[in-house]
Amino acid sequence: MKKINITFIGGGNMAGAIIGGLIHRDFDAKRLCAIEVIPEVREKLAQRFGISSFASADELPRVGDIVVLAVKPQQMRIALKSLIPKLNRQLVLSIAAGIRIADVSRWLGGYERIIRCMPNTPALIGAGISAAYAAPAVTRDERDAAEEVLQAVGKVVWIENENLLDAVTAVSGSGPAYVFYFIEALRDAAKELGLSDATANILAIETFAGAAKLAAHEHDDVIILRKRVTSQGGTTEAALKSMSQNHVKEAIIKAIKAANERSRELGTELGKD
Repeated sequence: MKKINITFIGGGNMAGAIIGGLIHRDFDAKRLCAIEVIPEVREKLAQRFGISSFASADELPRVGDIVVLAVKPQQMRIALKSLIPKLNRQLVLSIAAGIRIADVSRWLGGYERIIRCMPNTPALIGAGISAAYAAPAVTRDERDAAEEVLQAVGKVVWIENENLLDAVTAVSGSGPAYVFYFIEALRDAAKELGLSDATANILAIETFAGAAKLAAHEHDDVIILRKRVTSQGGTTEAALKSMSQNHVKEAIIKAIKAANERSRELGTELGKD
């Protein structure tokens, strides 16, 4: 990445994950700074990463070439007020869930150089997946720069329709919770079958982690991978038949569609003036 400066508006967990990921990739901490209203969080950022942090944008002589919006969605409109006079062709990268580009643009007085993305919580350990959408005014170079920032915490995919970020939220944004739910079910079943708590927990977690790594490593579709594990008349077939009879797959799809609809509703609610 060329020598650019990055300013984070908000210094919470996701901002910390990106900052840490950038520094791990040899990004100079002196070219990073954060605006964070909570003194304890500012101190933590300074101690952990050695970056400068400020209580408000008013304290900055200028903001970075990229401004990462990492405040809670409910705080976004207020946080942007002090940023308006500081912007002059910088790229604004919003990682705030549910906040639409049109609303960010309006709150910034019509600013147009905005990218909206949806990371997920595995970003905290550098294993995230982010989907991003760029407003028409964003250049190819700016997209590339934003992608490098997001790659500090995992993989990045681009979508060409901002409305699909609701689907992304439902699938990968909320997705870790679904995975934890399934791990919980595996663990509870193992305990009911007589395994100790510790053994049940590690079997559930490592089975899920290993299967996910195998799916990522193999070129074959997950359907083929599932069939390879499923011997006719065997134990896996018995379990999958039970899931099919109980409409587990349909229930999961229905749940994700419910999350998608709620994401749309939240976007409308959060964008109200």
